Amino acid sequence: MNAQGNEPQQWMQLSTNPQDWSWQFWPVLPLYPYGKRRTICSEIVKDTIWTFDQLHGILYTVVPIRMTVVKLEAGGLLVYAPVAPTIECVRLVNELVTKYGDVKYIILPTSSGLEHKVFVGPFARNFPQAQVFIAPHQWSFPVNLPLSWLGFPPKRTQVLSEDSSQTPFADEFDYEVLDINLGRGSFVEVAFFHKRSQTLLLTDSILSVPEDPPAINQLDPYPLLFHARNNASEVIVDNQENRRQGWQRISLFAIYFRPSALDMPKLGQMFRDAFTAPQRSPKNYFGLFPLRWQENWQQSFAVLRGNGRPFVAPILQILILPQAPRQVLDWADKVATWDFRQIIACHFDSPIEASPRQFRQAFSFLEKQPMLDQDLSGTNPPLLAEDMKFIQELEASLARQGIAKPAKEKV
Repeated sequence: MNAQGNEPQQWMQLSTNPQDWSWQFWPVLPLYPYGKRRTICSEIVKDTIWTFDQLHGILYTVVPIRMTVVKLEAGGLLVYAPVAPTIECVRLVNELVTKYGDVKYIILPTSSGLEHKVFVGPFARNFPQAQVFIAPHQWSFPVNLPLSWLGFPPKRTQVLSEDSSQTPFADEFDYEVLDINLGRGSFVEVAFFHKRSQTLLLTDSILSVPEDPPAINQLDPYPLLFHARNNASEVIVDNQENRRQGWQRISLFAIYFRPSALDMPKLGQMFRDAFTAPQRSPKNYFGLFPLRWQENWQQSFAVLRGNGRPFVAPILQILILPQAPRQVLDWADKVATWDFRQIIACHFDSPIEASPRQFRQAFSFLEKQPMLDQDLSGTNPPLLAEDMKFIQELEASLARQGIAKPAKEKV
């Protein structure tokens, strides 16, 4: 539900032509659904803000990736975090262009999120009149390449200034840059605040997980149904209960990598189960099903969801943000001074009804003695320690190998 109290409305007709979903550059970042990416456009604030959802993931663990388009008061559009500019996606954006004016500004709000960066150059080529503004300290791996080599239009691309008042869209947007030096690159998150609609735009720093699968996941429910099973011998059956169960397990797997309620069968058992599976085809990996869920998995999901409250993903809580706790909290304090009523993040649920207080409290894990807001204590439960264990062990291993820096002391 958005800040105006209305459910987001799916806006504009979906294409039924598979050619319109084609994404020919998928080998650059070979994530599911590879060369076919569908797009759903939803109107979040009437005649003002729209989201464009696509899918991405690995091994049917697929979640939304989202672009936000905002109408400018002087006419034209600002695009935050572009997605793949398929024929369908570009057509949907051009329907907005016809009504509200050209795409004037394209924002890349991260330096580390390859799943966002890879689309900016191709998207900008479809809108040659737009200026491209990018987060500072862009980098590529294994070799740092010039931005033009990464597809960014050199004559139209500039780095976002530290001072948001110096940008041509300053009358309508504030922004704050979080820039953490990780040694081999930077983690950067640029929070944008659209003043008129009281909407905060974020990339990866905040998530909220819905109970039911998002609309984009339901266009092709097979990944949901694949993960709804308890073992390889179960037949894949399409119904709402299975879609919901598959989505909730996907969420646990995507966020924790290996939640405590997930067992991995031994390799030999996995192949024996595959030989007896009722369905064996390339689509279902020839019956291979390397997952076993314990009975208490729904309890883990209930805590993860937390009634839809905003939270920081465990990978950031453990591996990234503890590298600079004071810097992160200063950034969160600045963002929390903005009077927003909803958050549009680039993954999972959107929009998220959230206040600045809820946003700020999501970062309290970086404090030695967090000042928990009594009004929010019931809506911001911590994630389960046992579910965080795998990422904590990963962080310890990377630190021992010198790949990751040890976490700094909490503030």
